[in-house]
Amino acid sequence: MKLRPEEISSVLSQELQKYDRDLGVESVGTILQVGDGIARIYGLQDVMAGELIKFPGDIFGMVLNLEENSVGAAIFGDDTHIKEGDQVTRTGRIAEVPVGDAVIGRVVNAVGQPLTARAPSPAPRPARSRSRRRASSRASRSRNR
Repeated sequence: MKLRPEEISSVLSQELQKYDRDLGVESVGTILQVGDGIARIYGLQDVMAGELIKFPGDIFGMVLNLEENSVGAAIFGDDTHIKEGDQVTRTGRIAEVPVGDAVIGRVVNAVGQPLTARAPSPAPRPARSRSRRRASSRASRSRNR
């Protein structure tokens, strides 16, 4: 069987036309230590305080402590399946919880995901009836006189 250059170039051009350059950049960190619902993570230099991060198993956490070489985060869920060496990814979102008619009467976790075994939430209404509010992580001052 003899290969002809025309056949090779036509096959290559067909494959190149099908090729889709959908590249994405993702900031990933590595868990150094985990215990008592807190994780110490290395490698998330561009993470923000209060940002939601995603652990393996669709468990979320919130960055609370920014240090020079590591990040401390509270884990919003069961940490028994999270171990040293696992990878954590940024979400790019500051902690927020959805509010509106769709969550009235529902039990939700700290990230706004329903915990009840009820029928799925109705479709959200237009943007004016559903909003998101940023979670606050500021300490309040108490005045002792």
